[in-house]
Amino acid sequence: MTDIVDELQWRGLIALSTDEDALRKAFADGPVTFYCGFDPTAPSLHLGNLVQILTMRRIQQAGNRPLGLVGGATGLIGDPKPNSERTLNAPETVAGWVDRLRGQIERFLDFEGPYAATMVNNLDWTSGLSAIEFLRDVGQHFRVNKMIAKEAVARRLNSDVGISYTEFSYQILQGMDFLELYRRHGCVLQTGGSDQWGNLTAGTDLIHRVAAEAEVHALATPLITKADGTKFGKTESGTVWLDPERTTPYAFYQFWLNADDRDVSKFLRIFSFKSRTEIEELEQLTEERPQARAAQRALAEELTTLVHGADQCAAVIAASKALFGQGELAELDEPTLAAALSELPHAEVAELGLVVDLFAEVELVASKSAARRTVKEGGAYVNNAKVASEDAVVTAEDLLHGRWLVLRRGKKNLAAIEVKSV
Repeated sequence: MTDIVDELQWRGLIALSTDEDALRKAFADGPVTFYCGFDPTAPSLHLGNLVQILTMRRIQQAGNRPLGLVGGATGLIGDPKPNSERTLNAPETVAGWVDRLRGQIERFLDFEGPYAATMVNNLDWTSGLSAIEFLRDVGQHFRVNKMIAKEAVARRLNSDVGISYTEFSYQILQGMDFLELYRRHGCVLQTGGSDQWGNLTAGTDLIHRVAAEAEVHALATPLITKADGTKFGKTESGTVWLDPERTTPYAFYQFWLNADDRDVSKFLRIFSFKSRTEIEELEQLTEERPQARAAQRALAEELTTLVHGADQCAAVIAASKALFGQGELAELDEPTLAAALSELPHAEVAELGLVVDLFAEVELVASKSAARRTVKEGGAYVNNAKVASEDAVVTAEDLLHGRWLVLRRGKKNLAAIEVKSV
């Protein structure tokens, strides 16, 4: 088996490490019990969290034991945001989100065998802790001058909004998490994003103060950036979530399919479980025949299958093909079709009529006269059927699932019409 540190390095997944050589030895002597934490600040995880989840999966597959922590306690407090106080959610809301996030994480880890994963909640060791006990047993080990030097805290201290004691205390709670998991499970490694480095090292420092002989480690992955300068995991419609009710499987698939050629190699290494040889072959294909988008298609299929399942992936691939005339639109189920059409230019109409009017309404063409030219030139399609006449009309029988029409100009220009009443 490839050394896991070498594997993570090759994939660009190591930004910071407390002591890489010592960590490499710990893995060699293994198995290593490690953890990564996820705070319930929303009812779903997103693509940024997926980096951490899949890194956990890789380390587990290399023969180590993961602890997936969902922060029922830290989710009530809030990690410092760059420019404002974090909204404090109601305890019952956070508890519900804990359950949802736990279910999402569990799908990616193996809970059987010698390296079985365990899910934990930091509310278990904080809910019964009094303020006096917290200050005496944990707070005494933290030095304020060091705490305010942490990047996230220093940035807020120098801002107009300042920082509340609530958010300031977050690093103490995360440090206590590592200490508790060290005591309860023999956990010696914490992983996370590089923006959490101050909180990660707060845990290693605390353990060293309490148990000087302990050998514990922190490992941070880099923040993912996009070549075009836009934020990774964001689209025009917002964040790409793992919950299919917040980001449809179709939109999820399209996110990967639309990856920039300059980014796809990095994305393959970070997110794909394909071998080095397979990834290098896809990288070469991207260089030699970028128009084929072989790497993007492979990545989109693998990640959509991993997150949403093979059936959903097959459905969105069928929808993608059908929209461009390579399948039957009428055979797509209503949720998949609705998700696909939501990604297209869209117009709502109250009644049906001339095709050329609809093309102009949804702005596939600049005007009705331009729509007529498109029809005359043979480039107008309704539900993948070529429009033969400039006077063609659509009727209720043409509607897909009684609601939609798919209009296409040429090979690639698509739009959707939704009919509210006929």
